[in-house]
Amino acid sequence: MVDHRTSRVLALFVFFLLLLFHSTFQQLVAPLPRSERAALLQLRSSLGLRGKDWPIKADPCSIWVGVQCKNGRVIGINVSGFKRTRIGSQNPQFAVDALANLSQLVSFNASRFKLPGSIPDWFGQQLMSLQVLDLMSCSISGAIPSSLGNLTNLTALFLSHNGLTGIIPSSLGQLSRLSLLDLSQNLLTGSIPSSFAALGNLTSLDMSSNYLSGTIPPAVGTLSKLQFLILFNNSLSSSIPAQIGDLSNLIDLDLSSNSLSGSLPLDLRGLRNLQRMMIGNNLLSGSLPGNLFFSLTRLEFLVLNDNNFTGEFPDILWSMSGLRFLDASANNFTGTLPPGINSNSSTNGVVFNLSQNMFYGGLTPIVRRFSFIVLSGNYFQGKVPYNTQRNASLDRNCLRQVSNQRTVAQCASFYAERGLIFDNFGLPNATIPPPSKPDKKSHRRLIILVVVLGGLGFIAFVVIVLLFMLGCPRRRGATNDRGTGVGPVPIGESPPPPAVALNLASLGEAFPYQQILQATGNFSDLTLIKHGHSGDLFRAILEGGIPVVIKRIDLHSVKKDGYMLELDFFSKVSHPRLVPLLGHCLDSVSEKVLIYKYMPNGDLSSSLFKKPNSEDESLQSLDWITRLKIAIGAAEGLLNRVPPLSSYLEMATGTSAATCAYDVYCFGKVLLELVTGKLGISASSDATMKDLLEGTLPYISIYDKELVTNIVDPSLIIDEDLLEEVWAMAVVARSCLNPKPSRRPLMRYILKALENPLKVVREEHTSSARLRTTSSRGSWNAALFGSWRSSSDVAAVPAAPINKGEGGSSFKQSGTTGSQGSNQNGGGDHSSSTRRHSNEVFPEPLDVQEVETPNEG
Repeated sequence: MVDHRTSRVLALFVFFLLLLFHSTFQQLVAPLPRSERAALLQLRSSLGLRGKDWPIKADPCSIWVGVQCKNGRVIGINVSGFKRTRIGSQNPQFAVDALANLSQLVSFNASRFKLPGSIPDWFGQQLMSLQVLDLMSCSISGAIPSSLGNLTNLTALFLSHNGLTGIIPSSLGQLSRLSLLDLSQNLLTGSIPSSFAALGNLTSLDMSSNYLSGTIPPAVGTLSKLQFLILFNNSLSSSIPAQIGDLSNLIDLDLSSNSLSGSLPLDLRGLRNLQRMMIGNNLLSGSLPGNLFFSLTRLEFLVLNDNNFTGEFPDILWSMSGLRFLDASANNFTGTLPPGINSNSSTNGVVFNLSQNMFYGGLTPIVRRFSFIVLSGNYFQGKVPYNTQRNASLDRNCLRQVSNQRTVAQCASFYAERGLIFDNFGLPNATIPPPSKPDKKSHRRLIILVVVLGGLGFIAFVVIVLLFMLGCPRRRGATNDRGTGVGPVPIGESPPPPAVALNLASLGEAFPYQQILQATGNFSDLTLIKHGHSGDLFRAILEGGIPVVIKRIDLHSVKKDGYMLELDFFSKVSHPRLVPLLGHCLDSVSEKVLIYKYMPNGDLSSSLFKKPNSEDESLQSLDWITRLKIAIGAAEGLLNRVPPLSSYLEMATGTSAATCAYDVYCFGKVLLELVTGKLGISASSDATMKDLLEGTLPYISIYDKELVTNIVDPSLIIDEDLLEEVWAMAVVARSCLNPKPSRRPLMRYILKALENPLKVVREEHTSSARLRTTSSRGSWNAALFGSWRSSSDVAAVPAAPINKGEGGSSFKQSGTTGSQGSNQNGGGDHSSSTRRHSNEVFPEPLDVQEVETPNEG
């Protein structure tokens, strides 16, 4: 009996052991075919995979990482996040031809593994067993091959975060088994294919962050299994299809950042499982139907911001128990806050943003029930309940004893238009103050100032004419069309500031000083935007509700001629890229005030750069196209200016104009910032600039594109073509940084180069010998590289002018040999002993004008 029991237990043990190692035994019984092993070895070589992951002598099915086999056949390959060998990483390509020999392949995952190139057309012809294809973040470019529609077994297709272009092929609508489709973060254009209505098994569709246009197909409402519909950041237009309300299984709907218009369809109340509704940054209008949200009991996130919604805010949104985040900012909602909330509705941890609307009335206790609520930019009035300011933002309202509120005129006008009573910030006489009349004294002062300045201008004109007549026999320096002097000036001296005679009538309105004080709260810190080089900037709202920026110029700390130069500039220049000057106040002797139009999007630096408290001092992750547009726009602005920008540098920066001597040189530094992503290049001191350029310019060569990858902003995602554009901008930047102003390219050639970046490097690189003998005026390309040939690849560093104010010391470039003064041989070029290699660094010019030292003897 005992022996019988023992034998039964032993048999059971052997049975379970066989089950446990069944797959291993299978592989031993059915070894990998030679053709598939050879295919894996070929794939290992073409992808440059490391022996650590795929050891060449080991069994692929049991040892190789990411290789899955079944019945002795390869069914899955996963190289996601793998690292290449040193040699393999030098020239990565989309080289996966060996996959064609794996006829049973079910899954191929290469996400986050770089495969530069396009998806081969044979994918849809030979990988017929494929069910999962994941090529996310692989640096793929080109179009999506229509042959992928032949992969009828495909259930998941991930092509996001690449550089795919062209339209979405309608053949993808043939993938009837497809459940997951992600085409987001590409450069796809065209419309959403109507054939997608046949994807009945689709549960997730993400085509966000492309350039898709047209309408959302109403047939999308037939995808009954769809749970995620993500289409944000495209250019989709027209209205939201009411058929979307038929997607009863939908959990996440994101249509934000498009151009959708019309009202919100009431049919969306059919989305009973919806948890996230994101429709902000569109052109939607009309009122929100209150009964739309009654059935959306699972809603947690609701984003409605930056639309044109009007009317009352639905009461149901204040009491939805599951709602955790609501953003309805920048609309035209109106009404008052509800007095309270149901006791069974908890708002702990909830964040509401109702800023920039037209809510009014008093604050109610409901405000204290939120973790945080943003109510700024409305018209709330009265007292603020106790402890409310700890969890609320209340700027720009009509509240008592709260800083940074609207003006009395704005608040009174708002309430009067609606027949409501305004409490006048708790003060008596709740009326609108009459508009201020022009001060007779200020008017008289203005007339006197104009007469005096006109007289001074006339005297200055006479003096200049006399000096010109007396000084005609003397040699004078010429000024080229770069706006830079290239003739001699006495060493250690600078030209006197120009006499400025202004027509103040052409410079906007003259504002009374008292009105400026009232608008800025006596220049309160609450209205201070920032401390500028040439004056402090304050935010203010003039009577009539006109938002402005006020510059306060303290003449004790800023050069007195600075503001006159600025006014002179605006009297001569009117350009869409300049912030308009609305007026001025020149009454005070010790300080002057200039009034500019308020630009709600901020200045260029605030748009380009990260916040000051960010640890990474680099550009935001702006895409390359945006950076190129910024460079072209800035070049257009410089090209179209009337007076030279360098004339106003001292006024604008509060520092010596020598810090940024010429427009083209300064522009070259800005281009370098756009390429490298490093802040502060354009505003660096001489010493800092020298170090920056020494670490940057050696990597810019017209002969070697790969060098520039050492300095390119690492946050830029670029393919081979875009890298050539980055390389071209770097080459243009270096040409602009030539130490000799006369050898820098003209701004019109710089603009032409930026508009045709590929021609810069391709034409120059392939025909360098011809361009050496071409006149620098022959074409824009040759003109641009006339300076490169004579100064960049073989540039002599000029001696810096001696500045008496700096103790007679002059700038010296380390590592140079030979004479750095004028040529002793009498020729136009420097001798070979003074020439430098192309990887040398251009120094910062130390004076506004180039100095020519006369030959001795």
